[in-house]
Amino acid sequence: MATAEPAALRIQGSNTIGAALAPALVKGLFEAQGMRDIRIENGDGANEQRVLATDSAGRPVVAEIGAHGSSTGFTALLAGQADLAASSRPIRDEEIASLAALGDLRSPDAEQVIAIDGLAVILHPDNPLQSLSLAQLAQVFAGELTTWEQLGGRGGPIHLYARDEQSGTYDTFRELVLKAHGKSLAASARRFESSVELSTAVSGDPAGIGFIGLPYVREAKPVAVSAGDSLPMLPDAGLIATEDYPLSRRLFLYNQPALTRSWTKALVEFAHSPRGQAIVAENGFIAQRVQAVPVKPRVDMPENYQQLAREAQRLSVNFRFQEGSSTLDNKAMRDLNRLVAYLRDNRKLENSVVLVGFGDHKQDAERGVLLSKMRAMAVRRELVKSGVTFREVIGLGDALPVAANSADEGRHKNRRVEVWVY
Repeated sequence: MATAEPAALRIQGSNTIGAALAPALVKGLFEAQGMRDIRIENGDGANEQRVLATDSAGRPVVAEIGAHGSSTGFTALLAGQADLAASSRPIRDEEIASLAALGDLRSPDAEQVIAIDGLAVILHPDNPLQSLSLAQLAQVFAGELTTWEQLGGRGGPIHLYARDEQSGTYDTFRELVLKAHGKSLAASARRFESSVELSTAVSGDPAGIGFIGLPYVREAKPVAVSAGDSLPMLPDAGLIATEDYPLSRRLFLYNQPALTRSWTKALVEFAHSPRGQAIVAENGFIAQRVQAVPVKPRVDMPENYQQLAREAQRLSVNFRFQEGSSTLDNKAMRDLNRLVAYLRDNRKLENSVVLVGFGDHKQDAERGVLLSKMRAMAVRRELVKSGVTFREVIGLGDALPVAANSADEGRHKNRRVEVWVY
């Protein structure tokens, strides 16, 4: 039912965020604010919703959410038709330029990473294939590799299963796999509106392959995925949280740097709060919580890293940097506070932390190691301000890459700092 009440909060953009997560976050915010009669209903058009509530004074409060794609969020910001742009990708240079009058939308006050998303590539449980590269996945789903034998397996023709065009899951796969390799989805792919139905179909088809959000793997077999020089990785929640897994990505809210509307600021802070991040997890995404991640020692690891894996615990946070800079990116700045809270709660502030820096490949290996240690030292400088003391700071150069060093995006992803605690 339509309402004439002016919206207290307007969110436009990504279907991945707007379909369920954004309404759930707004509902959670209203609950935290003591609202009553909270409900979510369809909006005036397709992929539009509103969240309605009544405040303590009996006044109606309305939030409007449109989920028409990431680009539409920035268009709405420019037109003054949105308070927040929801985006399942970072803002582009041309969008930064067009929105310059609003301020710097890449600044920490404007760019909010609210969740991490991850996809699983699934096979029939009896399919013996163990791993695929992103390049192979692109060729498979573009219809260029058509038999399992071409992938070193068996089973004859490959049957493709994909989510429908409106799906955020499909949008993620298209961005990270198909478009990244200059491909488009083959017309032969069977499309599904339901994640459950897609997973069930792959589980029942020995020649099937599909992609799905983590909660929907069910009876199917997930396959390990590699990117460039990285080792194949299964879609483990810990590897997605650290963004090491190749099919992980950040989900964003963007707002004007100088927040003037109280509800906008309230939602941003609520999304970052423990309750907001719990709602992120409840909706099938990866919350930005700091927790221990098990790591098994492997012979291909540097010896001092193997020792860490045997004796210490890795934490589910990786610090990354602004592109072409030694400055921590916006997610990292938020993660500093989350990490300090974890260390304080677990009595690990003093002499328990090891920082491990990594980088992309350099012709001069010694320079590469030095640069990777300098990245770790940049994180150390920030944490020292909160009273953290360190057991060790290590630089491992281009060891253990998580992405291809042949492209700027991969090199940027490899420049990271891990956190370990004894």
